[in-house]
Amino acid sequence: MPHDELMPIGAFARRTGLTSSALRFYADSGLLPPAEVDPASGYRYYRAGQVARATLLRRLRELAMPLTAVEAILGSGADEASRLLDAHVAKVVEDAAAVQRKAAVIRSALGGAPGLPIATLKGPVLADAVDQVLTAAAQEPGLPVLSGLRIEAGHEAVTLTATDRYRLSTRTLVPAEPPARTWAGTVTGDELRSAVADIRRSALVRLEAVPHGVRLRSDGREDRHCRLLAEEFPDHRLMLASLGEVTTRATVPKDLLLRALEEHAGERIALHVADNEVHVPSADGAPGVSLPAVVTGPALRIRFAMTTLYPAVSTAIGPDVMLDLRGDDQPVTIRSADRGDFTTLAMPVGLDGST
Repeated sequence: MPHDELMPIGAFARRTGLTSSALRFYADSGLLPPAEVDPASGYRYYRAGQVARATLLRRLRELAMPLTAVEAILGSGADEASRLLDAHVAKVVEDAAAVQRKAAVIRSALGGAPGLPIATLKGPVLADAVDQVLTAAAQEPGLPVLSGLRIEAGHEAVTLTATDRYRLSTRTLVPAEPPARTWAGTVTGDELRSAVADIRRSALVRLEAVPHGVRLRSDGREDRHCRLLAEEFPDHRLMLASLGEVTTRATVPKDLLLRALEEHAGERIALHVADNEVHVPSADGAPGVSLPAVVTGPALRIRFAMTTLYPAVSTAIGPDVMLDLRGDDQPVTIRSADRGDFTTLAMPVGLDGST
């Protein structure tokens, strides 16, 4: 259709995804006036050149953006429009977090069953553990449980676990007080992330099981509530128990390995583990980087997706990381050389690029 050819309101509605009534509303509000109006019938006509503006208007309104903000974006250049869009999204997220907090207060005021104590943990330690472990979570359509964090309270420890199927992170925490009972559940990762700032500023955080969720309580702060996910969490304990024997072990400085990964240009990265070194070949055929390492066992060449290996290494605790290798197609255990309470499993990719 030529750029200046007129189309009736019905055809324009179909092109833009807006209803005819919405087009009349936006015309009356001045946001999208028709190109022409028939003086006799009052029928409205639009030009093809107005389709882009109408489509953008529809998309902005789908974000629950008020008309004043929509008008400002439509009248701005690209940079200012992006800034206004980011400001609106930030406000929506902030409002949603506020609604969650208020809902938790209302839920407590409803006088339902009291929470069942699970464990009491040091706030800063719990916050760090949540940040570390949730790097292995994933937002995947159809599998909401992969966005969650598994909490398991035993008689002596509390274990946090997350997995995206290519990486699994787990950390064991020693409670400030012995757990009141054994308990297990998978909580919504996004809600737990939003509570991290409050958790970090609390000396002690008490975890309580409530219907359909977990309540986090600390002195001087509002209770935070995280919903439970109904889907079954992957059987990570079976996977851990079925791991094969470690054949090669390498201990390498964490900072040097991270720097090599950051400077690597490829999406896939290989590690050549041999006597006294871990070699990281360059993606362009250059010599690559050799890192000093303490190695036991036979030499091994293994490949990873950068998106799997880098976060597994970066979240490790301490100056050195230990790589427990079982073969080029088996999960690799990545953990701190001097701390065993935080562990990550990373799946390699095949030498031919397959997973």
